[in-house]
Amino acid sequence: MKKAYVLLANGFELIEALTPVAVLRRGGVKVATVSIYDKLEVTSSNHVTIKADTILDLEKIKDGDLLILPGGYPGYENLSLDKSVVKCVEYYYENSKYIGAICGAPTILSKNLLLEGKDFTCHTGVLSEISQGNYINEKVVVSEKIITSRGAGTSLDFSLKLLEILADSATVKRIKEEMQC
Repeated sequence: MKKAYVLLANGFELIEALTPVAVLRRGGVKVATVSIYDKLEVTSSNHVTIKADTILDLEKIKDGDLLILPGGYPGYENLSLDKSVVKCVEYYYENSKYIGAICGAPTILSKNLLLEGKDFTCHTGVLSEISQGNYINEKVVVSEKIITSRGAGTSLDFSLKLLEILADSATVKRIKEEMQC
């Protein structure tokens, strides 16, 4: 069974974090939400507090196939400032695992020089914060093992692309039909 981890920091965007959880779980992917703090409770940018499945420990999430970085302000900044998050992102990148980043989260990849020579998309409000790569004005962009998306409005497209990468075509078709996509 494929595994995915969604990293959560205070200020995350609900739709960008939880749409992938819903879509991937429907498709049979084992998904865990991961608090970057020493407690399970994490509060979104819209002041909704959720209880994550686990607390960040790189050793416990090395087995994943996909690491998801949601946006939301100041969530993506809180992720980028956390050294454990940076280590996780670097581990997934160096081990050729998938990384999904949406909205402001591609800035995390840029700050760690992981977009060099890659196509990407992001929220236009953070484009000036990204110093390398080739911006593509699309809802979702896949460049090698990095999947990026623009923001809350593209969360379903992003999530379905992640499922497409991790599951077979019959599963993707079934989920799209069930969700009326």
